[in-house]
Amino acid sequence: MHNFIEIRQRGFTLVEVLIAFVILSFGLLGAVALQAKAKQASFDSMQRAAAVALGNDIIQRMRANDSLGFAGRYNGNFNSDTALNKQLRCYSNACTAQQIADLDKQQWIRAIQARENTGTLDDATVCINNQAVAGGSANEFNIEVVISWQGRQELNANQETKAINCGNNTAKRRVVVLNSYIYLRS
Repeated sequence: MHNFIEIRQRGFTLVEVLIAFVILSFGLLGAVALQAKAKQASFDSMQRAAAVALGNDIIQRMRANDSLGFAGRYNGNFNSDTALNKQLRCYSNACTAQQIADLDKQQWIRAIQARENTGTLDDATVCINNQAVAGGSANEFNIEVVISWQGRQELNANQETKAINCGNNTAKRRVVVLNSYIYLRS
């Protein structure tokens, strides 16, 4: 008769430890990928909020400067590459409506110059279009403010977004359109 001693092993084998490590690694990789997507979505949300805030600022400043010749002062486009006019000053003097409009445009240009670390929108373009209300009085205007910029990831834009003619029409383009109405003071 042979004497066999029964040995019971306690603990984990190397194979079990490796399998647990692989499962944990996949879980951590998934968590890191989720964090990266959340950060990207947060950045996109911050950009959209900045575009909406800029659009609202544009409309409110236009409403504050609502006198004769309104449409001619604000209609037009500008982008992140538009040069700033450092000579503009209109803080302590009595300014004309045109000087106020020029200063407003400079403030908006500064707000979109992300590459110079003064704004938050990359490669942004702002398009402002004021049109007299059809059939209305000469003091009634519809205002359209379009702000487009380049996001970090590509999107499948719908046909309506592609039809908006403001800025570079690429797969990374983001667009915010604000419409308003203004009645000019007499």
